[in-house]
Amino acid sequence: MSQEAAGAPLEIIAASLRRERTRAGLSLTEVARRAGLAKSTLSQLESGTGNPSVETLWALGVALDVPFSRLVEPERPKVRVVRAGKGPTVFAEHSDYACTLLSACPTGARRDIYVVRGEPGTPRRSDPHMSGVVEHIVLCAGRARIGVMDSPEELLPGDYICYPGDVPHIFEALEPGTYGVEISEYI
Repeated sequence: MSQEAAGAPLEIIAASLRRERTRAGLSLTEVARRAGLAKSTLSQLESGTGNPSVETLWALGVALDVPFSRLVEPERPKVRVVRAGKGPTVFAEHSDYACTLLSACPTGARRDIYVVRGEPGTPRRSDPHMSGVVEHIVLCAGRARIGVMDSPEELLPGDYICYPGDVPHIFEALEPGTYGVEISEYI
């Protein structure tokens, strides 16, 4: 039976093997050893030039601690929708400011995504976060002064700012209904 007839094209198997080995943090040598294969065989499979048997794929699945199906099916995107006004929201103590988590830092990534909202009045003054944090904000509506405490920038809808989050910083809404999307990056 050909690979096409089997429904598992070599490029899907190759990409799956590379993805799962990287996810597991294992070298070619270690995965080959665990699966009882030659390193050159695994290298060929990951480059899409090998022709794996069912037994070989089962052994690799065991070595990588993943189901057989994950090696022969394309990775399906994980779709997640957070409707406007939904999601876990935390409010500031001394200002009219709210932060809604859209996406927590997944395994292998170093970022969180939020919607931040503010109203005119007392600005949201943030103490420094952990060392190496960088904040990125795209203002979606309203007008605000955002950035490092001693030199914030005034932003309008569509404007983007990036600044160190490990120093004192500020989000000051200048118009009602001000909000933006923030990405906190952990370097």
